Amino acid sequence: MLENILFDLGGVLLTLDMGRTRSAFEKLGWKEEDWKGITHNGYLIFENLEIGVDSPSKFREQIRKILPTNPSDNDIDNAWNAMLIAFPVEIVNYLIELKKQYRLYVLSNTNELHLQRFREIFENTHGFPLNQLFEKCYYSHEIGFRKPNPESFEAVLKDVPLDPAKTLFVDDLKANTETAEKLGMKVLHIEAGTLLEGLPAYLAMHC
Repeated sequence: MLENILFDLGGVLLTLDMGRTRSAFEKLGWKEEDWKGITHNGYLIFENLEIGVDSPSKFREQIRKILPTNPSDNDIDNAWNAMLIAFPVEIVNYLIELKKQYRLYVLSNTNELHLQRFREIFENTHGFPLNQLFEKCYYSHEIGFRKPNPESFEAVLKDVPLDPAKTLFVDDLKANTETAEKLGMKVLHIEAGTLLEGLPAYLAMHC
């Protein structure tokens, strides 16, 4: 019987627009060749920030080495956070209802700068802290591992602890759900841009 639901954050509960961050950095002088062959999740500067190896200060220093404009800390932070859009009201209301029946958790690849900003976005919109929706939130820069690394999931399963067979993991990246499934968790892969559209049907069928 399902007891716990572990959610990814961006693309599942929080709407994102990666293009906004790319455009913002390009306005600061980041050229097309700087983006060539890299992705947000694969580029070392971003990855080190997400696993807590680099501090926000170190991150900004590395960004300035790429950019010709010597932007301020605020300029870099605003560009980096530009992808963070909103926590839709209908999603939050749905989570409030789910909380009456399941224990809810978050496991997110994120970083200190994003965490500060999306907490502000949530509280400014909904009037209470994001953490109140969940038993506990696990962020990659705090636990030192990113999905789909198995250690990221194991950190959650061992800390609570959670029974994998009674835990559903919801994410919009297939590689992440595949790892969770190998660890014995139930999984739901959310198609990009649909947020939690498929979750009610899944719960109706499996619970």
